Amino acid sequence: MGTRTSHAPGTWSWVELSTTDVHAAKDFYGALFGWEAEDREIPETGGVYSMQRVDGSPAAAITAQPAQQRQAGVPPNWFSYVTVANAEDAAAKAAELGGQVHAGPFDVMTAGRMAVIADPAGAMFGIWQAGDSIGAEVVNVPGALTWNDVATTDPGGAQAFYSELFGWGFDKADTGPDGPDYWTIVYEVAANGRNGGLRRQVEQEVGHVPPHVAPYFGTAAIDESVAKVLEHGGSNLIPVAQVPAGRFAGVADPQGAAFMLFEGEFDD
Repeated sequence: MGTRTSHAPGTWSWVELSTTDVHAAKDFYGALFGWEAEDREIPETGGVYSMQRVDGSPAAAITAQPAQQRQAGVPPNWFSYVTVANAEDAAAKAAELGGQVHAGPFDVMTAGRMAVIADPAGAMFGIWQAGDSIGAEVVNVPGALTWNDVATTDPGGAQAFYSELFGWGFDKADTGPDGPDYWTIVYEVAANGRNGGLRRQVEQEVGHVPPHVAPYFGTAAIDESVAKVLEHGGSNLIPVAQVPAGRFAGVADPQGAAFMLFEGEFDD
């Protein structure tokens, strides 16, 4: 089982859902993944941060979408974090490299320190300096985070940005003569550690779907999971497709937050 007591800097390490209906989202993901919810009050706001557990370990979170996002027309969304050694240094470096610091760095009580960043093409992500919380304590099993893709209109610029910011390397994948441009992220070059990828957005997406980060959750049976998504009011955005390591599909929950499912070979 992919249990974790720490995450190396440069690792995708946490994911949270920002939604317009927390209660409905908890029901949906509980039915899909068997998540067990533990609601935690957010001090001074009266809001709730709902920790989602797999076999008792934190795997993800669900929280209410901020009013500013709703008013700006931002749809419900999944938001992914990368672990860093120092949030101040990472945020300053991101700005130097042409990214935008939208929030932070700031403390999340004693859990850790974070900032919200957009890369030069506009893909949003968080950085996380662990305090009491490392992020996900279980990964790479059914119901847990297993991968993240950066989807971008500028793969060259994105690779330059992330390699300078996090020290990532990029391995071009063989997707065949008609396949999309795709690179595997190598976050620990010496150990050949991987938990994400980078892809060029196809022409049909450009102008409709902005650059973004898409989280993948593991499943033991992807066809059954897609059927369950539909049964509980979600939608199937990308049909089940085969890749060398397994099969994946793109789906959305009933509030419209998109995410990926993966069945296949998981890293430890």
